[in-house]
Amino acid sequence: MPKISQKGLQMPESPIRKLVPYAEIAKKKGHKVYHLNIGQPDIKTPKVALDAVKNANIEVLEYSHSAGFDSYREKLSNYYKKQNLPIEKQDIIITTGGSEALLFALGSTMDTNDEVIIPEPFYANYNGFAVASGVKVIPVISSIETGFALPPIEEFEKLITSNTKAILICNPGNPTGYLYSEEEIKQLAAIVKKHDLFLIADEVYREFTYDGYKHNSIMNVSGLEENAIMIDSVSKRFSMCGARIGCIVSKNKEVMATAMKFAQARLSPPTYAQIASEAALDTPQSYFDEVITEYKERRDILVNELNKIEGVKVAIPKGAFYCIVKLPISNANDFAQWLLETYDFNGETVMVAPAAGFYSSPNVGLDEVRIAYVLKKEDLIKSVQILKEALSVYKD
Repeated sequence: MPKISQKGLQMPESPIRKLVPYAEIAKKKGHKVYHLNIGQPDIKTPKVALDAVKNANIEVLEYSHSAGFDSYREKLSNYYKKQNLPIEKQDIIITTGGSEALLFALGSTMDTNDEVIIPEPFYANYNGFAVASGVKVIPVISSIETGFALPPIEEFEKLITSNTKAILICNPGNPTGYLYSEEEIKQLAAIVKKHDLFLIADEVYREFTYDGYKHNSIMNVSGLEENAIMIDSVSKRFSMCGARIGCIVSKNKEVMATAMKFAQARLSPPTYAQIASEAALDTPQSYFDEVITEYKERRDILVNELNKIEGVKVAIPKGAFYCIVKLPISNANDFAQWLLETYDFNGETVMVAPAAGFYSSPNVGLDEVRIAYVLKKEDLIKSVQILKEALSVYKD
């Protein structure tokens, strides 16, 4: 029998999706499953985006330019400028989701066995993207005790070798909800300039910040133009996960010319999704004001309810809509599977994402889960109640 590739064998399973078969079994039993495992917002997609697709008068569904619609990139540039980011149309390539943008970034900057330093826990698919690109992830561990703040910059310095090509961050963070301060961004900017590295920032949750905190983009750091690569997406901003539209952004002309070759190889991003994404930029600020207020209320309820459970520890997120929760158990993967396979509370259970999959260091985060607060408030309260009852009877 022909053999599967080593790369394929090394591809990690998604900690977010790998328990789906157990959730399906639970539902077949008639149990209601509260999905705390995936960042799929229940917020309605802006009507202006959906109407643009409904009203599109297309007789031939053609390829678009490999960089995406010219009109969309122009409009996106204007959107960024309103955010005080000096980004021009030529600095943008539209991609099939933020995932493809990250693959383009890794492919454009790294060769096989090159290294990227990432503060962990991090978005689980970074592990998969690294394997697919032949790149080695070098983790620098942040902890729940500090709220997952940026580790001391000296820890990064210790890990830099001749194979190091970039530092990758997610800001605000998935899965932690941590929001990097201006000082932390400056520290990262200084170290990548010192060692001639790229700084890749996944900024797809830019709008979602709370408690008066402000997002600090790497694209706003003077003198970092040749080092900075930003990843963005419409998925969470406009609750358009299924559109699969993102972009890679950089002032570095060589990076963008290289990324364009990857873009040409996959031909073009999807047309209808670009139509929706371009129209979504006309969404009024009131939409974001309401959404951010809603998420803050959900965060506060979730954290408050979790803190009532003995032995549970949670870091308060400053952005995005995720948090890492430390549970009084030894193996969150077993617990998450048990919740779906065996347990129910009055015919209901919860699905969480085991946090070990958000680390690349072995045997770290085994007692942690990621929770996405993308459900309505009453469902979050029910979910935490189920979690509390489950922990009280669970046998490690």
